[in-house]
Amino acid sequence: MSQEITRVHTGQTEHLELRFAERASLMRPSEIRALFAVASRPEIVSLAGGMPNLSALPMEMFSDVVQKLVRENGQEALQYGSGQGHPKLREQICDIMALEGIRAHPDDVIVTTGSQQALDLISRIFIDPHDVVLVEAPSYVGALGTFQQYEADVVHVEMDHDGMIPVRLREAISATKALGKNIKFLYLIPNYQNPGGVTLPAERRTEILDICREEKIFVVEDNPYGLLGFNGPSPDAMRAEDSENVIYLGSFSKTIAPGFRVGWALVPQALKEKLVIAAESSILCPSNFAQLAISGYLADQPWREQIAEFCKLYKVRRDAMLESLEKYFPEGATWTHPEGGFYFWVTLPEGIDTKAMMPKAIAAKVAYVPGTAFYADGFGSRSMRLSYCYPTPERIRDGVKALGAVIKSEIESLDKKNKALK
Repeated sequence: MSQEITRVHTGQTEHLELRFAERASLMRPSEIRALFAVASRPEIVSLAGGMPNLSALPMEMFSDVVQKLVRENGQEALQYGSGQGHPKLREQICDIMALEGIRAHPDDVIVTTGSQQALDLISRIFIDPHDVVLVEAPSYVGALGTFQQYEADVVHVEMDHDGMIPVRLREAISATKALGKNIKFLYLIPNYQNPGGVTLPAERRTEILDICREEKIFVVEDNPYGLLGFNGPSPDAMRAEDSENVIYLGSFSKTIAPGFRVGWALVPQALKEKLVIAAESSILCPSNFAQLAISGYLADQPWREQIAEFCKLYKVRRDAMLESLEKYFPEGATWTHPEGGFYFWVTLPEGIDTKAMMPKAIAAKVAYVPGTAFYADGFGSRSMRLSYCYPTPERIRDGVKALGAVIKSEIESLDKKNKALK
């Protein structure tokens, strides 16, 4: 009987797959998510995932915040809310954005289920099949997946150690337009970029904004890491300089906790109604409970001091990784020097394929993310993203040491092959 049931269910599954929309074929698992099952094993030092380190977050304090919320405002917290987000939290979000030079009105803020939902909604509203989205090279894997699912053509723009290069942006725009393609927007992470770890200087921000205005391309500025600088504040947000041509995305996932899944979009007035309608059709409304818990925390707790504690914690881990890279990685490897955020971007000598090398790294009990995950066009094969936010400094040193040994072994094998071919 059980075999018969299994056979029937298999047939039903195959039948459903035949009915999938064409865009379902574009839905692929992220390379980072695929690594989680392996990287989460306790014996593996995971330098892969970008999970915030919550060890510095006082859980008793959050328990008090939640208890107070349920006791004093439980009826509202557990009820449906506004599709745009709770008014009080939107006011507080404006206060937070003011730290990066943004003057905003709560009416222009839309609360989302993490900034990832905001990316999805913006893509749904703007992208037609084969529209072009310009992104950094490399770029955030979650954004690439979203753009591709809406059938966008993703065009990467070269970066250096100071982020996106304005002249390369001009060249990418010119080349794309020469092909008769329609560019919808530029997506970038200017502060402590994921995965590059680099920060866009103020003068480049202005130049990129000028280029985009000239070319009638709007900017999506994604800024989850902006308050996590190690040596003082980052430059003012791009949205602070241009309120009409920039959509700004923020999140509490990195500065408080990702489990609340609360982010936001600050949008020009012309976009607000469409974005709210899109949000309501997606989830009706963001979680009132999560929003009011965040709001209570911001109102009653020393959240700026807490962010400072996170910065200290991440700086210690950044330093441990930097020292270990310098000590254990081979000559010819290069890496960025993050001044905040979570990530290093490492590039290895020619001939090394970081995706092919992954099984050897796992055997050596260390995990990373291959560089190809952060490109839509297959590039990045000799690069990798290393995350320092979650492991202890000791585990970071052990992981980088093990990974350095794997890379050196790969280089030796490559040298032997090259000699044999001569």
